[in-house]
Amino acid sequence: MADHPITRRAVLGGAVGAAGLAALPAFAFEGSIEFDAPVSATVRNNVSSFRMVRWQDHFENTLRGAILADTASRAVHFWSEDQSIYRLYPSSVPMSEELTRLGRTEVIKKVVNPTWRPTASMLERNPEWPREIAGGARDNPMGTRALHLSWRYYRIHGTHDTRKIGRRSSNGCIGLYNEHIEELFELAEVGTQVLLI
Repeated sequence: MADHPITRRAVLGGAVGAAGLAALPAFAFEGSIEFDAPVSATVRNNVSSFRMVRWQDHFENTLRGAILADTASRAVHFWSEDQSIYRLYPSSVPMSEELTRLGRTEVIKKVVNPTWRPTASMLERNPEWPREIAGGARDNPMGTRALHLSWRYYRIHGTHDTRKIGRRSSNGCIGLYNEHIEELFELAEVGTQVLLI
């Protein structure tokens, strides 16, 4: 058997029948990418087309860890302080430019089963929304974990609506699958650097 590089075309071509193709979206979008060793300077692509990036292109250091939320590619990157852990997660991003805030901030608080309260501007746009949904409720838009940022009302949090991931669908926050925010919640700490681009 000849040695051939594994390509996206080969993977897609190797899917067997409708059942194989039906399974592909779950493989392509629901898993995080794990690297428990320093990431090389080479930029590579995974099956879902999220690009691995170098922390050096965005941060001066990885003191207390670093989170990069890329609103263009709809991906969240995490590097541990010692750079031994790198994670890449698909995310939801704000619906419009007016709701998007870009720049440097940091994690100031970590909350398990956060209570969701819409902001005044959210209620103005959607007066029919409830004023509060308790933490732990199945339909809580904040999901199971939230990383509060130093900007008022901005969070990186989970979501009960997995259809939002990979889309412009939030009111300003960065959303992750609940299993991904639970993992990131354990990796990040108060003081972790965050950059939204």
